[in-house]
Amino acid sequence: MKKSTIALAVALTALACNQEKQKPADEAVPVTVATVEQKDVPIQIRAIGNVQPLSNVAVRALAGGQLQKVSFKEGDDVRKGALLFTIDPAPYNAALRQAEANLQRDEAQLRNAEAQAKRYGDLVKKDYVTKEDYDKWVSAAEAARAVVAADRAMAENARLQRSYCEIRSPLDGRTGSLMVHAGNLVKANDTTPLVVINQVEPVYVQFAVPEQNIGLLRQRGGAKVDASSQQGGVPLATGTLTFIDNNVDMTTGTITLKATFPNRNRALWPGQYVNVAITTDNRANALIVPLRAVQTGQKGQYVYVVKGGKSVEMRPVSIYKTIDQNAIIEKGVSAGETVVTDGQLRLTPKSKVEIKGS
Repeated sequence: MKKSTIALAVALTALACNQEKQKPADEAVPVTVATVEQKDVPIQIRAIGNVQPLSNVAVRALAGGQLQKVSFKEGDDVRKGALLFTIDPAPYNAALRQAEANLQRDEAQLRNAEAQAKRYGDLVKKDYVTKEDYDKWVSAAEAARAVVAADRAMAENARLQRSYCEIRSPLDGRTGSLMVHAGNLVKANDTTPLVVINQVEPVYVQFAVPEQNIGLLRQRGGAKVDASSQQGGVPLATGTLTFIDNNVDMTTGTITLKATFPNRNRALWPGQYVNVAITTDNRANALIVPLRAVQTGQKGQYVYVVKGGKSVEMRPVSIYKTIDQNAIIEKGVSAGETVVTDGQLRLTPKSKVEIKGS
């Protein structure tokens, strides 16, 4: 009895083990899936760019003196020609008045010298005076004329120096931090600017791309360029490629480009880093699958295509290009087919699947 009991127990154990080994073969593998999409896809070159003002001006004084007035607030938008600073004009007004007085005095002396030269010209014709006396007055008139010309230049310079007391904006832009406040003394042509103005409408975005793209970009002059935040999302602004540098950086193998953005909504700010995408072409009716659906085996790249909702087929594919987290498939799948995006490691061509989600 004991031997038969032991034999029966061994037989039952072997049967149970055999059933456990066969059970996994019948189990469905849980997978996630996605549908092959067909749509027009823009072909883009991507890079990281830096926003730069179209123009940047460090405003400095051309005349020295006490700063009387600041006519704007830090961070204000200013128009070209708007008054920014006023320097005490009193010393320059005095210099201008002196230059104008000297001019008036020497103009009077010129008129007298010219009258004398004319009078002596009439007298020398009648031999009432010598030719030598006449030449002296002619020379005196010419000398007086030169003095008046020099006085006019001095008066014009004094007027110019007086105009420097009013410092106006050279462009439309946005002011930065104020470096010197009213009441301080400023120096002409000082190294420290009074304020820096950036032109923010429009702006440049500068970036670099690998040199192998030069030919394509030259063919696509004026290509559309999108700029988006480094966190991703929809583009902040759309601009146009306007500059291709005239040489390749030999240390990096890249070429510098610039795109111009109207920036009327101030979405881009000088100094900001953005993601840049240059649209070089548009691929019509492209077949798109998530990049995670594509696997690589000994014979190349492939995807698992779900058939009848329960079985899978291993399908070799050819990829044209990857964009973000998607792949453009040249051949191997059709629009509307379902491909496995997760769980491929447990699959074989004979596996059954259970779809958990997309």
